[in-house]
Amino acid sequence: MNSDEREKLCKRLKKIEGQVRGVEIMISDKRYCIDILNQTRAIISGMKKIEEIILENHMKTCVSASFLSDNGDDKEIKIKEVINLISKYR
Repeated sequence: MNSDEREKLCKRLKKIEGQVRGVEIMISDKRYCIDILNQTRAIISGMKKIEEIILENHMKTCVSASFLSDNGDDKEIKIKEVINLISKYR
């Protein structure tokens, strides 16, 4: 991941961090449940986007590099890693 991509991810994480603090305040202030749930959905959506970006980067860099190499063991490791990760999303 290049520095520009890392910086964009860090900005996304800072935004999510602020949203989490906001939810904490909303709960303390006894705000309406639906308003809180809307904010938690936004947080979850933001985290899913971060996961997508990181996975895409991993596939384009780490996995791709292993398939371009002559190291069969590394290819197998990368395949298993991705399969294990995907199985956690079910």
